[in-house]
Amino acid sequence: MRRSARRLDVLDRPLNSDAAHLRRGIGVAAAFKNVGFSFGAPEQSTAIVALEGGAEIEKAIVYHAGADCGQGAHSAFAQMAAAALQLPLEKVLVIASDTAVTGNSGSTSASRMTFMAGNSIKGAAAAALEKWDAEERPAIATYQYRPPRTTPYDPQTGKSEPNFAYGYVAQVATVEVDTETGLIRILDIVSANDVGQSINPQQVVGQIEGAVVQGAGYAVLENFVQKGGYVQTQHLSTYLIPTVLDVPDEIRPVVIEYPDPIGPWGARGMGEMPLLPVAPAVIAAVHDATGVWFHEFPLTPERVLRGLGKI
Repeated sequence: MRRSARRLDVLDRPLNSDAAHLRRGIGVAAAFKNVGFSFGAPEQSTAIVALEGGAEIEKAIVYHAGADCGQGAHSAFAQMAAAALQLPLEKVLVIASDTAVTGNSGSTSASRMTFMAGNSIKGAAAAALEKWDAEERPAIATYQYRPPRTTPYDPQTGKSEPNFAYGYVAQVATVEVDTETGLIRILDIVSANDVGQSINPQQVVGQIEGAVVQGAGYAVLENFVQKGGYVQTQHLSTYLIPTVLDVPDEIRPVVIEYPDPIGPWGARGMGEMPLLPVAPAVIAAVHDATGVWFHEFPLTPERVLRGLGKI
């Protein structure tokens, strides 16, 4: 297990502010996230690996359809291929998301891409190395990874095998509540995530930070309103998303690694996991600060003041 080197001293901070109307509180929440489509939905991911060279491998080309939506998936593909082939990263070329030459990867959703792509790349790399050792030049192999079967709920018993892997996360939020205005300021969030094995630690930290910011907006700002089937908050002036001035003052990612037994190099899914506990941790922290439980969110100033009995 590897943890962030930074001290988790959030619990040592004073909770009482000098201003009587400013109240601080701490909240804790935990969650788990499935990896993959689940409940019997068909799952697969296909990779092609081509090895070129003569006496030794001069270049490895990885063909994979998995989309990079900003999470750094293509960098992870190259890293995993290099590890599987025991090659330096500079010898690996990834050709991604080209339907003319790649197989079906499945969607980039359900926190599945690193897990599914990694297993398919690992399998294709092993098959290509076998062909290389058999003197094939170039050595080209295709591998389709299928995870353990999942099942829907049994209509009689409710039993199922819903998912093939899970990720786990726990968070601590420190907030400051202005009881005069209803404004909530998120001071600090510690987010501890069991990622199985971190393929690219910098990207994991970036995903934690991004998900926490998104969760903070979800918890206190992004008030989606519709009436009669029509969206009333269709503009950024009415549907508020976090700006740089609205994000938590400090976000402390903690990367925990308990390898998943069937993940590629032990990796689990990552994408959605850090988002899940933000809102409940913030709501618990507001309760700690004010003594009031809120059962609706986002915690807009109007909703907070109403809960506090001020309006």
